[in-house]
Amino acid sequence: MPVKIRLQRHGKKGKPFYWVVAADARSKRDGRYLEKLGTYNPNTNPATVNLKFDDIVNWLDKGAQPTDTARTLLSYKGIMLKHHLNGGVRKGALTQEVADKKLTAWLEEKEAKVQAKKDGLSKSEFDVKSKRLAEEKEISKKRLADVTAPEAEEAAPIKEETAPVKKEAVPVKEEAAPVKEEATPVKEEAAPVKEEAAPAKEETAPVKKEAAPTKKSTE
Repeated sequence: MPVKIRLQRHGKKGKPFYWVVAADARSKRDGRYLEKLGTYNPNTNPATVNLKFDDIVNWLDKGAQPTDTARTLLSYKGIMLKHHLNGGVRKGALTQEVADKKLTAWLEEKEAKVQAKKDGLSKSEFDVKSKRLAEEKEISKKRLADVTAPEAEEAAPIKEETAPVKKEAVPVKEEAAPVKEEATPVKEEAAPVKEEAAPAKEETAPVKKEAAPTKKSTE
């Protein structure tokens, strides 16, 4: 039975997540499989690859054939190199100790490259975030200035318009003064009434003078 090492798709729409499986070559891509050998997540940067190193090497030694995409992942993790070195050991081209040293050196070099890439990505992401933050601060300051400027312009005319209101209130007090002045002529008209009463007393005086001659005539 021919065995294929291939990817089986999982995950959501637009965010694929893959299993690396050993399956019968005649089965469907996402159908039954013989063994799950790892996972592959292309949604991260760099992509996350987790594989069962020894299990995959055993399948390769038994004759399993990886697909093109699966072969790329196996080479990325050094599994194809391990399989190649095992072939050299079986043929007697090199010893197991030499093969292990070569594999260890390759894995260390690969790990250093991956780590350098991660550090570079982290630094670039930090720079991008810092630049974006500075731009957002500038935009916020500009928006704040645009909002406060019209408010300051509107506040100045309001103070100037309130000043004439106080000046118009002064003539209201001046109009009340003539009301008191008109009340004074009322008292002056009452004075002639008393003066007319005086002649009435003067007329009674002649009546008493006429009574004197009547006494003389009786004598």
